[in-house]
Amino acid sequence: MKQIIASFLRQMLFWMLLFAFSRTVFLLFNLNLLRIEGLQFTEVIAAYWHALQLDFATAAYFMMFPFLILLIQSVYSPNWLNKVNKIYVFVAVFLFSLLTVVELGIYPEWKTKLPFKAFSYLSNPTEVFDTISTGLFFGLIALFSIVLAVSFLPYVMWFYKDLVQVKRNYLFSILFAMILPVLLFITARGGVQQIPINQSAAYYSNTNILNLAAVNSGFNLSISIIENYKNFGKNPYEYYSDSAARKTVQNLFAVEKDTTINVLTTQRPNIVLLILESWSADLVESLGGEPGITPEFHELEKDGILFTGLWATGPRSEQAMGSIFGGFPAHPISSITVQPDKFSKLPTITKKLIDQGYHTSFYFGGQLIYGNIKGFILYNGFSRIIEGADFGKEVLKGKLGAHDEFVLSRQITDLNKEKEPFFSALFTLSSHSPYDQPMEQVLDWGDNEKQYINSAYYTDRSLGNYFREARKQPWYKNTLFILVADHSHNSYRNWSFTTPNYHKIPMLFYGEVIKPEHRGTTVKNFANQSDMATTLLKQMNLDASEFHWSRNLFNPNTQQFAYFSFEEGLGWIRPPSGHFTYDARINHFNEMSIPEISKDSIIREGKSYLQILFDEYMSY
Repeated sequence: MKQIIASFLRQMLFWMLLFAFSRTVFLLFNLNLLRIEGLQFTEVIAAYWHALQLDFATAAYFMMFPFLILLIQSVYSPNWLNKVNKIYVFVAVFLFSLLTVVELGIYPEWKTKLPFKAFSYLSNPTEVFDTISTGLFFGLIALFSIVLAVSFLPYVMWFYKDLVQVKRNYLFSILFAMILPVLLFITARGGVQQIPINQSAAYYSNTNILNLAAVNSGFNLSISIIENYKNFGKNPYEYYSDSAARKTVQNLFAVEKDTTINVLTTQRPNIVLLILESWSADLVESLGGEPGITPEFHELEKDGILFTGLWATGPRSEQAMGSIFGGFPAHPISSITVQPDKFSKLPTITKKLIDQGYHTSFYFGGQLIYGNIKGFILYNGFSRIIEGADFGKEVLKGKLGAHDEFVLSRQITDLNKEKEPFFSALFTLSSHSPYDQPMEQVLDWGDNEKQYINSAYYTDRSLGNYFREARKQPWYKNTLFILVADHSHNSYRNWSFTTPNYHKIPMLFYGEVIKPEHRGTTVKNFANQSDMATTLLKQMNLDASEFHWSRNLFNPNTQQFAYFSFEEGLGWIRPPSGHFTYDARINHFNEMSIPEISKDSIIREGKSYLQILFDEYMSY
């Protein structure tokens, strides 16, 4: 009897120590970020205390199988049962150690725990490898080996003792079988309260990295998987009646008059869309960024139209494609662009322009299979697609593919042979990790994001050369250039991932087709990149009614609001009242700056927006 209880308690203690160890690895790996945040030791160490409830719950799940083995061993204890237990624990420790190390790799870019959606990227493992530096990749593999060894060896040396020829006590076995499952169940659900435990039990800080450190990785991933499967049949963001939510959304998009300020000299310009990888507003001086990071972009602003209140609708590149081309905002959990059965229902500006006789092309230095972007753009009719494999050995390449200067140059060369009017999109890549652009380090500041801002400087320098060359081409005078980011990125200011400042991005209309009186101006509307579709089509006097999630930013009557999504929920910005960010999984407001008098109505707007958006996504 004592052997059985002692074995159970030792194994339970092992799991609790393993979780604490993985938390320590996470905090040490991100020690520089903790320093930048100016966190005190007591704030950091508090993560261990606030993690206990979730850790106990997760340990209870892990202990369910060992409990069954111990129950059998209380009446029948051959040696092979000990081996079964060790194999089970090895597999569990292997997977948990792998999860720990994978999260170290994704956190600098994703600012989140590993979500279910990440598994969709495993269909292209070479792309996953290419997004991180070789040194970091092999460093993480080495770290995984160390974490696995440090985790499992103590288990077999100290925590697990073989049970052989255990003295039988049938009364104890009966009580053990009756009491332990109840205790494990209560521990796993976090207590006897009505609502089971969730990640909010570990949240304790306004600094998100500490909350993520406290949340148990295994528990978080299991909830993400469960929630994903649950969402196939029911909208997880259903807060109001369908009719009430739809009426709220209709009111958001209602305009007193469907009109527009015409800023172009022609309704049929050539269009060049330059999608800037990971460009945060913090890279742009006119949007509040530090001077000197993107000086060429700053020069372009003087003859263009800068949109100063723009937010990315999601944090992933494939989400941005649906938002930019289809005017369909990103949403949590998944992306419409990775599902052909759904994105085939979307209208896109590409299709609209093809109907108007436009010749189309798409340029990218890497592999477009990532996030199913290639499938999406192919479906939407891009007649010429140039990607990494189309660049020869004479072009300098990094891990992700051909660098921006060469891709931009290739586009100019090809457009000189293109029939007008044309619509040509180009997606940059050099400002994505691993930041191996062919340029010396120019900016010697930026701390943890020094590589990132230098990569943006390189892309900006490439854009400057691109436009100096483009101005020499015969098609230039009749071309509208649109520069817009796909999503934002952590910057030298290290905003919390759930704050609006993190997700703000630049957009610029540029070219000689802009009327002189509108050059060097700004549009201050709070808006989204998804609004680019209707804004462009209205300038061309084309019907944009299909793009019902997209607004015309040159209509003075357009209502101002901005939305952004992240893995767990949404952010909603409604000037002049303020903003909120909401974690839908755990019904938790990460941020709230809205006055009490208008709080309910503005929360209703944001939640209704997400509810109807996701409902439409599910209906496709």
